[in-house]
Amino acid sequence: MQPVFLLTDIFVFAILLFVLWYIWHVRSDRNLRANWRLAMKRPVAMVSSMVLGFFLVVALADSIHFREALPSESGQAVQYSSEAMSVLDKVLEPLANARERSYSEPLAALAFRKETFDRDGKSVRDYPRLRYGGKHLNDPVNDLSADVTQKSFTALALGLAIIAATLLVGLGWASQSSGRSFSSAWRIFISGQTEWPWRSMALTFSLLVLSITWVVVLSQGYHVFGTDRTGNSVLVFALKSVRTALVIGGLTTLVVLPLALLLGVTAGYLRGWVDEVIQYIYTLLASIPDVLLIAASVLLLQVFIDKNQGVFETALERADARLFFLCLILGITSFTGLCRLVRGETLKLRELEYIQSARAFGVSTPRVLWRHIVPNLMHLVLINTVMQFSSFVLAEAVLSYVGVGVDPKTASFGVMINTARAELAATPLVWWTLTTAFGFMFLIVLSANLLSDAVRDAFDPRTRLRSASPVASSSKENTKEVAA
Repeated sequence: MQPVFLLTDIFVFAILLFVLWYIWHVRSDRNLRANWRLAMKRPVAMVSSMVLGFFLVVALADSIHFREALPSESGQAVQYSSEAMSVLDKVLEPLANARERSYSEPLAALAFRKETFDRDGKSVRDYPRLRYGGKHLNDPVNDLSADVTQKSFTALALGLAIIAATLLVGLGWASQSSGRSFSSAWRIFISGQTEWPWRSMALTFSLLVLSITWVVVLSQGYHVFGTDRTGNSVLVFALKSVRTALVIGGLTTLVVLPLALLLGVTAGYLRGWVDEVIQYIYTLLASIPDVLLIAASVLLLQVFIDKNQGVFETALERADARLFFLCLILGITSFTGLCRLVRGETLKLRELEYIQSARAFGVSTPRVLWRHIVPNLMHLVLINTVMQFSSFVLAEAVLSYVGVGVDPKTASFGVMINTARAELAATPLVWWTLTTAFGFMFLIVLSANLLSDAVRDAFDPRTRLRSASPVASSSKENTKEVAA
């Protein structure tokens, strides 16, 4: 096995390292730790974090690429496959290899459209059996419902066993650490009178486990979300689209942050001709329609790739370069709003007393910016960053829909929606591709938006009081009464 490092893979793990460093920094900073605790004590924030965490695990598994060793005789040098695959590809390999001839509905055993084929020596026109879906059934017409029901109950029993084991271990640890009895810990957990929203987290974990076990068990004999026009599993394509969505959201945010923060702080603090030049730059970029600028940039990159085939060894590297370049263009065209916000806040901060005192004591401009201005802007930057993440995910879908997004061979929700555009006009209607893409995008975007609302309420001083949980508020009141 030979590891392969794509451009986006490097930046995905760079973002992961940055997140781990930020967590360590939060643990050592009392104010940040208090704000994040306030945000995470809201049930909706913790639930959204768990859902995003699941999608992040899928994206990380799809970001570890390697080339498999080809079979070779003893004594010969080991040769590797020309195409790279990821850990997620290896996990989903049985589903990816279970191809059908064309469309098939979710949990179906027969083809979606009638075909002419031979049956018992006679030419008939009927719905043929699928190659993979329901191939274990003797009579798919009569046995399908019973088999799906049986597998669903098996998945339910397996999921409930995992949930019960996890819950027992968690409650046992909680009762031991708190010195309470198991029944007392159970009553507190069920009533929701805990400092952290453990009940909501347990419900979310249960739904995730039940959904995953149901999909895994049913995938042993069926295509859970159907197949597309080429007979490939829609579930595999949707899971691989998760990485594209998170790369677009995370990497574009990584481009936006330094541009907006550097230019906005510089313009607001120095003012004068520097402010005029920076305002001219982001006003010029904001006046150009984003779609036109992105389309022109992506088409120029495509021309460069076509004329320089030797730069990229495989089709995967070419598609990855286009995805990376799309993130750069999206970041360059999207930093103007945050830059304008940072500039306005810096103009206000530079006139405050502690900034004037620092300048009077001879503190250098870079130190004033780094130690006094930037820390007081980070709550705005953090709030805006989390809120922009979902907009970038939706932007990729729109751009791929109009044909100027990621490479058509790259799995993404925009490509799925673009493919479903023609399928919706077909007769009979092919509905499952669009429904699957909509469901996955809905979960990602909704989770990001709910988490951003909780972060905004916790970090914005004007709305911070609304983020306090009833349990935390009551415990604080009881502490005050005891102290009095």
